Amino acid sequence: MADMKIGVIGAGMMGSEIALVYALGGHDVVLFDQSGEHARAALQRLHGVLQAGVRRGFQTEEQAQAALARLRVPDSLDAFADRGLVVEAVFEDEAVKADVFGRLCAVVGPDCILASNTSSIPITTLSGHLPEARRARFLGTHFFSPVSRMKLVEVIPGLDSDPAVVDAVCDILTAIGKQPVRIKDVVGFAVNRLLHIFWIEATRLVEEGVATPQDIDLACKLGLGHPVGPFELMDGVTNNLTLDVQEILHDAYGPRFLPRPMLKTLVRAGYKGRKAGRGWYRYRDGKRV
Repeated sequence: MADMKIGVIGAGMMGSEIALVYALGGHDVVLFDQSGEHARAALQRLHGVLQAGVRRGFQTEEQAQAALARLRVPDSLDAFADRGLVVEAVFEDEAVKADVFGRLCAVVGPDCILASNTSSIPITTLSGHLPEARRARFLGTHFFSPVSRMKLVEVIPGLDSDPAVVDAVCDILTAIGKQPVRIKDVVGFAVNRLLHIFWIEATRLVEEGVATPQDIDLACKLGLGHPVGPFELMDGVTNNLTLDVQEILHDAYGPRFLPRPMLKTLVRAGYKGRKAGRGWYRYRDGKRV
């Protein structure tokens, strides 16, 4: 299915790399963001990601250049009219996603598959913002950061998702080198429920003075074999998104997902993570100092 044309909405860290892995997989891809400047900056960032991949042997220079040639940033959603699969990867807010789906449905063809990269909102809930006729061709595809390196994609059918559509999307993901795992449509799905319990307990350890973020990160890497420690990872995905997701999980499942006071304090202080220059750690030009 390498001839299927792909669209991605949202040129943040997740959306831009989702576009990249589809382009590396041989697909023609358009990446759109409401800020054209943001989208163009994402394209430049992806060039750096590809060059780093070439240096590390993940792809050749020829493969990197071919992927860039397949990827473009259009000026409007009209470019999505011929897409066979569109992935929504905007802010983790139901109202924002609902607005995106409304605009998409006015542009894409009736056979287009729509997928959300939501990390916590049930797919059936989001499908309620689509016309009934489109719900069979809607599902969740939850990628993991960094998308260019992480093989896992949680595939989440909604209540009305057509099983044949789910199968087709799993085949597409497998063909671009990802490992799809089918997950029941529940709040937070599977991995995020495990991950946030882990993050909450890690934060509690810091609050109790058991260990510093640095020592916990080191212990998890050396003792558990994790490539990145919990506090490094929170800074990477942003502490404000971490808090947003934990509040969604807390609403759904109760006290075990109650966000820790220290995380709330960091977010209120504007210590959102690596891109903000301050999170659990301090950063300069995206690097820890």
